[in-house]
Amino acid sequence: MSNHLDYEINKELGECYLFMGDLEKAEEYYRKAAGSNGVHPDPYLGLATIAVQRGNLEAALVLYRKAANIEANDKSLAGMGLVEMETGAHAEAFDHFVAALGMNPGNLVAMNGLLRLGYHLGRIDEVVAHLRAFLELSPEKDNVRFSLAGCLISLGRKDEARAELETILDRAPDHADAREMYALLG
Repeated sequence: MSNHLDYEINKELGECYLFMGDLEKAEEYYRKAAGSNGVHPDPYLGLATIAVQRGNLEAALVLYRKAANIEANDKSLAGMGLVEMETGAHAEAFDHFVAALGMNPGNLVAMNGLLRLGYHLGRIDEVVAHLRAFLELSPEKDNVRFSLAGCLISLGRKDEARAELETILDRAPDHADAREMYALLG
């Protein structure tokens, strides 16, 4: 069997076992995949996920970095951001989330992390552009639009927030949170 075929089979088996919650088997197959073809980040992303589930954030960060060094993508950057956010490296996490969204504006993991850190770090104004970019791809995502409205209110941009809430309510008149926030705007 070729190294590439070995890699694909082992990677797929790792993903399957991870999905089923068998971390030992998943780790075994991800390690085989990494050993048969060290030029793909996916096995390291899988191993990082396992490390996170086991609570070993230090190992997870090392594995996310290894994946990013092979091929930086939105998943490895968002993973680094999540671990950094959990370990208190908030500015680094924010930067990794921004980089992940630069590669994939629709990465919800990065978007949620960026939103949390934006409030925590007082950088809401920087979050707004990323929320708008996300909505350009998926304008129907009312929860993201609701978050945008909240950010705009925090920045004192009530007219813009009102317009976002009206967009939600036009599509989903029973959206209770949007209706409540809209009423508070007066």
